[in-house]
Amino acid sequence: MNVGDRVRLLTGREEGIITRLLSDELVEVAIDNDFTIPVLRREVVVVAAEETKAFGQSAASVAAEKKAATSGANRAAKAAGVAAPAPTPTKTEGPTPVAAAKTAPATVQKGIYLALTHQSPELLAVQLVNHTDREVLYTFGEERNGQYRGLSAEKLVAKSASKPLGHWHLKDFDQWPAAVVQLLPYQLNGTTAYELLTKRLQFKAASFYTSRQPNVPVLQREAYLFQLDEKPAAPVAIAPEKMAETLKAQLSGNAPAKPAAVAPAPEPAKAIVAPPHEVDLHLEALMPEGGTEGMSNTAILKLQLETFEDTLSRALATNMHEIVFIHGSGNGTLRKELHKLLSRNRDIKFFEDSQKEKFGYGATLVRLK
Repeated sequence: MNVGDRVRLLTGREEGIITRLLSDELVEVAIDNDFTIPVLRREVVVVAAEETKAFGQSAASVAAEKKAATSGANRAAKAAGVAAPAPTPTKTEGPTPVAAAKTAPATVQKGIYLALTHQSPELLAVQLVNHTDREVLYTFGEERNGQYRGLSAEKLVAKSASKPLGHWHLKDFDQWPAAVVQLLPYQLNGTTAYELLTKRLQFKAASFYTSRQPNVPVLQREAYLFQLDEKPAAPVAIAPEKMAETLKAQLSGNAPAKPAAVAPAPEPAKAIVAPPHEVDLHLEALMPEGGTEGMSNTAILKLQLETFEDTLSRALATNMHEIVFIHGSGNGTLRKELHKLLSRNRDIKFFEDSQKEKFGYGATLVRLK
């Protein structure tokens, strides 16, 4: 029994995924209706892969995937104040995923990817996808506060995906670690050697939710997709004769000294542009191009506060006298956070509800020093 295993509770019909091993007798299970509970090991049983192959997905698994695909969009629509998208009907009959993949056009180019797939509406599994014709050796780790921790190292054959390398909760999006992946493509009996590629991914709300792909190759399901290899069609190759010369020089101690690092020329400072007098912090105004499906409330609030801080700093830098932030009334969470930040800023003369006849309590006027 390991982290990532799908299990079924013996005392009920619920299924879930093991997210942590709490002790020798206790595990933490994320139930498909989106909450985690501690469970005794003797009260759960692993759902074998053979069972899925023989009988198909259980009703609980199908419901969880359907909920994962729609609940995020509903939450984002609710936060934005727009109508939720209509649910897509689920087909009970039709071609298998493999057959569908043969007829559906591929929209993702060849390469090696980090993919995050919904295991439940809030729980994501982290996997590597090798959508190339070569095998690849990889290492996967996490970096938190400058401290790296290696988690996995294996070989990934062509056209395959790794086992789940970790499980992350959307509600903890702003606390996610940076993913650090090292890749070394190779081909048995091949004539080309490739350089080691190291990629570090730090996820941001604005780019994360626009990375969703509806049908990822190999996985044959929806996933948030991030390409790891810079040149998927032609990885950087090292000529064999040059590699032999370099190794010989290094072993003999006659390798040429590396040239001294040259500091790049500083980029010219960009002019700071003053923001508009009224700034709308609603999600549909910040991301008019869409791509907000699946955003948790925490991620939305983080994006809104980042926009607020950037706008306020530009207003101060350009000597504006006042600015209005439109945050809406809603449940008041964003308004409270803005007022908390404003009350700590010494460059603010005062702030108050702006034009109640126009905005009600949905906007704040900030007077700058």
